[in-house]
Amino acid sequence: MKNILAFIFGGIFSLGLMISGMSNPEKVLSFLDITGQWDASLAFVMMGAIAVAFIPFQIAVRQSKPTTFDGKVIELPSNNQIDAKLVMGSVIFGIGWGIAGICPAPAFTLIGLGYYQAIYFVVAMFAGVYIHRKFSGAN
Repeated sequence: MKNILAFIFGGIFSLGLMISGMSNPEKVLSFLDITGQWDASLAFVMMGAIAVAFIPFQIAVRQSKPTTFDGKVIELPSNNQIDAKLVMGSVIFGIGWGIAGICPAPAFTLIGLGYYQAIYFVVAMFAGVYIHRKFSGAN
């Protein structure tokens, strides 16, 4: 049952990415082009996502051991320091997003839609995760 629900909610999330334009690299790149023909519509998509997630997240962070609906523990980050690793990771993510116009979830949506060029992005993303885990000592 858990896998069926994950499939359904993943499908709804993917539909949301497609309808909002977040899976369209050209739309994302025009959102990032603040000095040219800036398309602010994705800012409204982000505000909507924040509005939907705000209350459940606030409930979770106020609990000593937050759990999902089926009782699994939610492991929230305990580190709230802004350090060089966080800044560097953010810069690398931002550069990749700016070059490709794709971030992880929309990349999988694009593959599902038949845009196989997104496979290059996904392969590079997994290579980056592998390299990070190999050299940082992360699990």
